[in-house]
Amino acid sequence: MRFSVLVVALLTSLEAAEKRSADIVVYGATSGGVAAAIQAARMGKSVLLLEPGTHVGGLTTGGLSWTDIGNKAVIGGVAREFYQRIKKKYESPSRWKWQSPDDYYKDERAQRVKPEDAMWTFEPHVASEVYSDMLGEMRIEVLTRRRLDLKNGVRKSKQRITSIVMEDGSEYSGQVFIDATYEGDLMAKAGARYTIGRESNTQYGENYNGSQAPHRHNHQFPDGALVSPYVIKGDPRSGLLPIIDAAGPGEVGQGDKRIQAYCFRMCLSRIPENRMPIEKPAGYDERDHELLLRFAETGKYHEPSSKYDPIPNGKTDTNNHGAVSTDYMGANWDYPEGDYGTRERIIRRHEVYQKGYMWTLQNHPRIPEALRNYYRQWGLPKDEFTGNGGWPTQLYIREARRLVGDVVMTESHIIGKLYAKNSVGMGAYGMDSHNVQRYVTKDGWVRNEGNVQVGGFVPYPISYKSIVPRKGEAENLLIPICLSASHIAYGSIRMEPVFMVLGQSAATAAVQSIEERQAVQQVDYVKLRARLLADKQILELPSNFKRPEGIDRGKLEGIVLDDKDATLTGAWKTSRASAPILGQWYYHDSNTRDGQSTAEFIAGLPHAGKYRVRLLYPPHENRASNALVRIAGRDVRVNQKKAAEWLGPFELPRQARVLISNAGADGFVVVDGLQLVPAK
Repeated sequence: MRFSVLVVALLTSLEAAEKRSADIVVYGATSGGVAAAIQAARMGKSVLLLEPGTHVGGLTTGGLSWTDIGNKAVIGGVAREFYQRIKKKYESPSRWKWQSPDDYYKDERAQRVKPEDAMWTFEPHVASEVYSDMLGEMRIEVLTRRRLDLKNGVRKSKQRITSIVMEDGSEYSGQVFIDATYEGDLMAKAGARYTIGRESNTQYGENYNGSQAPHRHNHQFPDGALVSPYVIKGDPRSGLLPIIDAAGPGEVGQGDKRIQAYCFRMCLSRIPENRMPIEKPAGYDERDHELLLRFAETGKYHEPSSKYDPIPNGKTDTNNHGAVSTDYMGANWDYPEGDYGTRERIIRRHEVYQKGYMWTLQNHPRIPEALRNYYRQWGLPKDEFTGNGGWPTQLYIREARRLVGDVVMTESHIIGKLYAKNSVGMGAYGMDSHNVQRYVTKDGWVRNEGNVQVGGFVPYPISYKSIVPRKGEAENLLIPICLSASHIAYGSIRMEPVFMVLGQSAATAAVQSIEERQAVQQVDYVKLRARLLADKQILELPSNFKRPEGIDRGKLEGIVLDDKDATLTGAWKTSRASAPILGQWYYHDSNTRDGQSTAEFIAGLPHAGKYRVRLLYPPHENRASNALVRIAGRDVRVNQKKAAEWLGPFELPRQARVLISNAGADGFVVVDGLQLVPAK
């Protein structure tokens, strides 16, 4: 008879306080936790998988069904097996109840992820089935409603965890523990050093950490969309609307304790027979959606079809998109260190906000009719999250606590300036931080801050030393999710397939630690690597990996900003016609020569002083020989027909401004990036 994980979870969650032990105790039944438990069991160790709530599978079963990875070639082991099993599920014709596969792949976006050996888009309940199959095959118990006692929940002997205690008094002992939660509670209570929020750019020599107000991105109020942040439009005396930070963004690159926004990854359906309406939620407050209404009234709001990612059977994985969206920025800052009551209130607040957001778009008379009609085609699916009215049971905790280990993964590792030794998996996604706050500009309009989306680099290794605490903190604890990384590096690493990869690697190290009677910090990496490779983990770039054409950002010294970091005015257009380029494209001014096309970079420098500056662009004979560059109050003309040359040195403040203009130009003015290097 097939072992039922769900039955075990239900029965064990009803038991009284208990005392149990296993070789390996995994706290958190997220995707990484599930992968860790499976690997430990396959290696012959007893394992307990404890889940603080009732949801098993984390975001992978919680609505994030359009898999974010960047490059699937570096996903192996248990993770790839999971996606291969997804594909097998969809090979059955009965799986396509509401839509045929031919109809699904007619969608241009779905066509781009058409499966080869694995399938990367799926319905949440199918992901749950696959995890249930994999856990059941190894007879792994999933114990739900096991919340760590946040005051006295970790018992240690010297630097070794002996057991963890739940709120109800249940106690679980083990030889090695794995914190696979999104929050990092076990890590924190075990005494491992950690951090929250954004580091300053100066701390690790980064470009995209800290405050990022000038960074240009798609999740911003577009040019011409002037929206008042005040309760009464234009009247500061009336006070600010909800979730607008009066303190403002601070200096570019300055660190803070703010964290990127959370949301629910809604699964929506447009199949009438499988669609439930999104009702106006209890607790709805129109003030929470006043910015949305005002934005819609500017005529600049457009339906976010690009973020209604299609998954099989007429459903979507719905992520945030645009200036006002499902991301509830600023409402989650107390979540990482909050007690359970605080977190539950934040989760409920997000649910009310997001349901209210959708109801407003579908029904409010201030939303233009065309937009209302677009949104009305969507509803909650009847066959997903059936015990919760079709609503996801996992909030998207994009970031909470992060370990500070002997190796901190930083932007330099992501872009290839530094190479992380002792690889236990690879990351491949762009550096991606969602907005963290809204603020008021000096002109009295609302703006978003914190969104960074920077790509254009190859997959990179993640160090084993980033998933273990420092020596002397906890010698039998591994942390594959709240790993040691800066805010912006974590923005690249924090993808569900990567969490599965790191979960498997953590469990492999845990088994080795037990068998060799060593602290996890002392595990022999050569031996660990051999087992990971034997289990089909991918630890470095495949020999046949095709590198993208363009400038290798990792080989450029100093501070390197992409064109997307510039604030643009005028008739700039994107192009890839010339090479080499930095990132995905460069901007050109359409050869207008009118002085109206400007691009301003604001660079947060590690210190004030003398710097050399270089404008990055692909040279061409049709370029301007006299593009205007203004640095530190000095005007310099740059010949873009020839390769870029260094300018300066210039005496620059910590917040340096560089302006490029087409005033008086005699050809195309091109902006691809900016490089600043301290003058020797």
